[in-house]
Amino acid sequence: MEWNVDHTVDAPAGKIAWGSAGSGPPLVVAHGWPWSSYSWHRVIPALAKRFAVHWYDMPGYGQSEMRADQRTGLDVQGETFAFMLIHWGLERPSVVAHDFGGATTLRAHLLHGCDYERYVLMNVVAMRPWGSAFFDHVGRHVDAFTGLPPHIHEAIVRAYIRGALANDLDPQDFEALVRPWLSDEGRGSFYRQFAQADERFTAEVEPMFGAVRCPTLILWGEDDPWIPLERGQALHRTMPQAAFGTLRGAGHLPQLEAPAAVLARALPFLAA
Repeated sequence: MEWNVDHTVDAPAGKIAWGSAGSGPPLVVAHGWPWSSYSWHRVIPALAKRFAVHWYDMPGYGQSEMRADQRTGLDVQGETFAFMLIHWGLERPSVVAHDFGGATTLRAHLLHGCDYERYVLMNVVAMRPWGSAFFDHVGRHVDAFTGLPPHIHEAIVRAYIRGALANDLDPQDFEALVRPWLSDEGRGSFYRQFAQADERFTAEVEPMFGAVRCPTLILWGEDDPWIPLERGQALHRTMPQAAFGTLRGAGHLPQLEAPAAVLARALPFLAA
């Protein structure tokens, strides 16, 4: 029941690496930026005791295909999520989404007709404005960053990931988050994500948030340095039918910073 991505499928956006574990009702976990499905590895074993858990690396991320002409914006990611549900034969899975996985799965649900049994949105990108001044700067100067020497690029990746955290990660976890971005393909894909980020892909669905068609829980790490708690509370106001909870002491990556707390809040909701 451990995390792996030992399967692949050819999707319109490129070759997708994916994995699954467990048995029971279907559940899909959706990662965000700049992570991969590895970010769920500490909660997958517990989830797999109750659910048939599915995960994948988004195109341009992790062990999925990365290529220079690849489109990986949130529009493509929403379409890819819908594609993966069809590939797995899942008609109404529960979904747990983090960061860009929020906008990805909201687009799949609200624009592409994907239905969910239960839905957890954790520290998600969903509402404008999103992205930092650094995020905007890199997006406007991608060519300058892709030409950086490897050691400077690695320092940027490490600093960027560290900036999301309120707590130190296990060193092995931190290295696993950094590693996909250090190859030649990974370096190019890392900066393409900045260039292709576009708030219009959340603007398209923001007016529809009140029409989410399933029981929903919004969870937020209280000490998130990237998307502060106030943004989670604002999202909740657009989804008054949703439940809302916080994770004390957790930053932007609760599933690695505080996996026990995530499971304590999410599992009862998902199993209800």
